[in-house]
Amino acid sequence: MSGGTPAGGDEAIKGLPPEQLPPVSGPLTGTPEPAPRQNVFIQELLRGNAVTTILAIVVAMVVGGILMAITNDEVQEAAEYFFARPGDTLAAVWNAVYGGYEALFRGAVFNPRANDFATQIRPLTNTLGFAAPLIAAGLGVAVAFRVGLFNIGGRGQILIACATAALLTFSLDLPWFLHLPLTLAAGIAGGALWGGIVGLLKARTGAHEVILTIMLNYVAFYLVTWMVRTPGLLQRAAGDQPISGPTPESARFPELLGPRFPLLDWGFLVVLAATVFVWWLVERSSLGFRLRAVGENPHAARAAGISVQRMYIYAMLFAGGLAGLAGMNQIQGAVNSGFDGLIDAGIGFDAITVALLGRSRAWGVLAAGLLFGALKSGSFTMQASEGIPVDIVLVVQALIVLFIAAPPLIRTIFFLPKTDAEKAAKARAKAAKKAVTS
Repeated sequence: MSGGTPAGGDEAIKGLPPEQLPPVSGPLTGTPEPAPRQNVFIQELLRGNAVTTILAIVVAMVVGGILMAITNDEVQEAAEYFFARPGDTLAAVWNAVYGGYEALFRGAVFNPRANDFATQIRPLTNTLGFAAPLIAAGLGVAVAFRVGLFNIGGRGQILIACATAALLTFSLDLPWFLHLPLTLAAGIAGGALWGGIVGLLKARTGAHEVILTIMLNYVAFYLVTWMVRTPGLLQRAAGDQPISGPTPESARFPELLGPRFPLLDWGFLVVLAATVFVWWLVERSSLGFRLRAVGENPHAARAAGISVQRMYIYAMLFAGGLAGLAGMNQIQGAVNSGFDGLIDAGIGFDAITVALLGRSRAWGVLAAGLLFGALKSGSFTMQASEGIPVDIVLVVQALIVLFIAAPPLIRTIFFLPKTDAEKAAKARAKAAKKAVTS
């Protein structure tokens, strides 16, 4: 008998009771062998949020490239005789897409066409400068998200922060080592106060935070607009324009790398410190544990003895303060000549996008803010050198959020394995459909 089985083995096995038989596995027994460990690792990796986020950005970039090609004049001209000379159209499409993204890289990261190294890396410093307020405001939205609150009041919190800092500190005559931190603290406190109003009303009355933040955005905008139009409040001295006076020199962030890089100042380092603080607060502190517990299930958190109302107030205080930090990056920058009701520059709403892209995690928000800062910095070079509208970049940003908000779509496009939650949801839907039809 071949195969290493001793003679008479079959007869010996036949005489054993079932519980003493050796275990048998294989495709015919109904107990498949476990998958190799490396296959399990790859499957879990493909199911992860990081892969989904990267692929969402890739798909958005592909769609953005298609829009660049469609709006390009040379591509449109070559498309008129596509069937006669298709190579011309394909070459024009390549030139349009490559030229657009090359200009984006050149305006956001590194410009190899410049003559000296300082000019070559200036795009990167511009990206960091544009990213700083986005990261700060995005952290504020992310903290609220982790507690189950949808904070879309970043614009109002930024405006009130700027107005508070200007009213309390712009007229002071102090040395810079006092004036700068005092202005920064006043702005953060103003933003925290405006956000705290939302948390207090939410906790005491149960009012929805979305309605509250939308209405307070309007209140803040018209209040600041009135202030910059009123002499003696925020309007620039001896002026008839609705704009505040410039931030005093002693209250501005010093330039980080010198006057050749005006958009990068010490405010970026403050934002990095805020990122570390938010990470520690949410992920490592006992208060962060309670905040996350309320975000996961407020009823269970209440049953465990956590004050849900107090967590709502804390969350909105932190969210408003971080939005206030974004406002201080706007008015305490090295380049500033005053502000009005539009000083937020859309940052309050872009912060929602940054928080979503960063999955409401501190380091994810940092990376998302850097990406959006790069897109903003590079869009100007795209428009100047390639004639590509800045709106194309805005479309790419919107598409990134769209695809991130629909991970099943990304997994379908790239044939990625479904998550356990998606499988369970599909099974429930199938069972419900079967129950209805039966």
